[in-house]
Amino acid sequence: MGLVVVQPLKGRHCAECRRGPLPMHAVEAGLPVCLDCADLGHLVFLPRGDAALTRRAREAGSLHAVVVRRNRRRRRWERQGLLVEEAALASAEAACLADADARARRRARDAERRAAADVRFTGCLAAEIRRLFPGCPAERAADIAAHASVRGSGRVGRSAAGRSLDEGAISAAVRASVRHRDTAYDAMLMDGVARHVARSRVAATIDAVLASWGTGTPTPAERAGDGRRGPSS
Repeated sequence: MGLVVVQPLKGRHCAECRRGPLPMHAVEAGLPVCLDCADLGHLVFLPRGDAALTRRAREAGSLHAVVVRRNRRRRRWERQGLLVEEAALASAEAACLADADARARRRARDAERRAAADVRFTGCLAAEIRRLFPGCPAERAADIAAHASVRGSGRVGRSAAGRSLDEGAISAAVRASVRHRDTAYDAMLMDGVARHVARSRVAATIDAVLASWGTGTPTPAERAGDGRRGPSS
């Protein structure tokens, strides 16, 4: 990764000059060091979000540092942007302005291709739902497929198993839909019932709905966890 600079979650003071609290700092021998003491004070911060600008600014200069911040909830370090040379940033901005129209057209074409691919995948997912659950109404199967396959949602349909139309992943998506729409599960959560308790209480209702749609007996894993397979709902 090269040079790394930290955006601290709480105030830090430089181990050399004692200035602080620091909005950013380098780490030397395990201690926070301000950017000036780390000889990085002349760099400017470029937030993440524009891949072309970031790449060009990095390539145009001789010195840069990755800025990271700790995400406590996810327990990982996440990139926030780059510290780059001011001249390199100016050069990158000029280059991006020069071909902005071409890049916009390319993004539009890419978006159209992704949208078309999503439509095809959602159709295939709905068809597979109908194959596995022949009694499921066509409109309901289409609704489940559309919900499960939203790009960037993290739901079952976007997982590797979902994209490969794995039967277990599809069953998990269908169970999640039935759980929310055909049982009192959501009302239980609103009443403060623990999630695992609520799932256990509605499992029999889910099994009955799926049985009416032409399914067999759920697998032991599905029955024990009510089809829990990550953020499917």
